[in-house]
Amino acid sequence: MRRRPFVRTTVIVLALGAVGAAGAVAATGVLGTGSGSTSSATASTPSSTAEVKQTTLTRTETVDGSLGYGGTTPVQVAGQAAGTLTWLPAAGQVLTRGEPVYSVDAKKVPLLYGATPLYRTLTVGSEGPDVTMLEQNLSALGYTGFTVDHEYTARTATAVRAWQEALGRKETGTIAPGEVVVASGPKRVAVVNGILGTPAGGAVLTWTGTGRVVTVELETQYEDLIKVGAKAIVELPDGTEVEAVVASIGTTATAKSGASGDSSTVTLPVTLTVADQKKLGRYQAAPVNVTVAAESRRNILAVPVNALVAREGGGYAVQAVTGSGVEYKPVKLGMFADGLVEISGAGITKGLKVGIPE
Repeated sequence: MRRRPFVRTTVIVLALGAVGAAGAVAATGVLGTGSGSTSSATASTPSSTAEVKQTTLTRTETVDGSLGYGGTTPVQVAGQAAGTLTWLPAAGQVLTRGEPVYSVDAKKVPLLYGATPLYRTLTVGSEGPDVTMLEQNLSALGYTGFTVDHEYTARTATAVRAWQEALGRKETGTIAPGEVVVASGPKRVAVVNGILGTPAGGAVLTWTGTGRVVTVELETQYEDLIKVGAKAIVELPDGTEVEAVVASIGTTATAKSGASGDSSTVTLPVTLTVADQKKLGRYQAAPVNVTVAAESRRNILAVPVNALVAREGGGYAVQAVTGSGVEYKPVKLGMFADGLVEISGAGITKGLKVGIPE
């Protein structure tokens, strides 16, 4: 059965707290008073004790995730005269700057890096960020003799003609829409949709980034538990653990039907990146577990959960073991984590010895 995201760990911890407290009551048979004052008891010193320690508690949550290459983007054939697809890359192939994305009538359409798409024909006299994008790519590909700026000069045209010759294209010195594909960086081909020998048009392939990422469908009621930049641990199917970082939290909610089909859960997409890709091994796509530090409390006082004793009328206390005997000190509870519970109250100090009821 599928786990409900961001519930499992909390439920287990709270259950442990309840069991520990109930066990303490059953073992001692002594309940503190309902007031906030410290009460004394004649019970003998407990055989098992622990010290109140100052520490940092971190509550973690484990959710289901998926390892893969993230969302796909279609690559459309645009600005081409009527022609035939004569070459396509293979699924899984990584395309880098200057390499062909596809070919039409044996003319290569290369990949360029940038944020500005080519929306017009660039020629001598053109100015703008698309010119800068083109010149930056030409320079990165080893072409020289021009200045990388926002102006398309005769020197730029000369470099373009040399590039076109290397691509096997007509040496016009101008670049028109559809003669290049602009993307943010290297891309990995996900699915090839085009068919060689058919008319060029539409989406010929879809691609993704080249780095593997982890995606999580996060229930919106838990979105405040994780933040961009938060660290996480990804557990692969073979048990290997890899560090990850929350890279983005989407804003578009999606409603999904529950297991029984009679209810729905609203989720947001969360993407985590993995810096050390080698630790992911050969997994290209796999279900994973993602553990995120949802909340931390620093420099707090904590005791083992089973040191708690339920008080008559509600609340909890601890058995403070002193030189004069055992005193039941009421405590206020905070975070539960790692078998410990945060406590505070009058007389609760670091190093205080408390009993562990049997």
